[in-house]
Amino acid sequence: MILEKHDDLKLDLESMPENLKPLALVTQQFMETRNIYKAAIKEISTKLEILDDEFSVKHDYNPIHHIESRVKSIQSIFAKMEKKGLDMTIAGVNALTDIAGIRVICNYKDDVYTIAKLLAAQDDIELIREKDYITDPKPSGYRSLHIVVLVPVFLSEGCKRVPVEIQIRTIAMDTWASLEHELKYKRKQKLSEKDELQLLRCAEAMAEVDRRMQEIHKELK
Repeated sequence: MILEKHDDLKLDLESMPENLKPLALVTQQFMETRNIYKAAIKEISTKLEILDDEFSVKHDYNPIHHIESRVKSIQSIFAKMEKKGLDMTIAGVNALTDIAGIRVICNYKDDVYTIAKLLAAQDDIELIREKDYITDPKPSGYRSLHIVVLVPVFLSEGCKRVPVEIQIRTIAMDTWASLEHELKYKRKQKLSEKDELQLLRCAEAMAEVDRRMQEIHKELK
């Protein structure tokens, strides 16, 4: 199952104040190329679905529980560019590698590495960055495998290689990350040190659940 999140924005350049038009023009130009990032998500999603289907046929087992995807909103992109000190130009936009994002939720920890390895091994995929927060979790307890790949998107004017950020994690890791995000970033009050410690302990408990589930899975194979 693929869940997509896309935010569309339409601009009326003619009625816009003159001092805002340069930035609005960049926004409009990016909106015109935004479909490239959406196409890149489709390309990666299709590859992941094929890998999952192949496992189902060969091993009677699906390593992927579900897939989520999103293209950053225009507002999020400009906020990220400002944070990184990038020029508000198309070149600045293209310097970002997380405009197109996919989250792959796997059943077990071994599945995370299997899917990442098989995807990166494909001839038309180029792995450009990897951060393993499973082997080396963040101080908060966050666990996930992050990779950035270049995927070819074939358009009428030729082929463009587009970066896609892929987060691959287990169901347990995703459950913790989703709840942690809701508690930490969607509420106004700052978490206390006690709450932060509790979240860390929850992450460690979820990691132990992952380990035990993996062992049971191996025994039953």
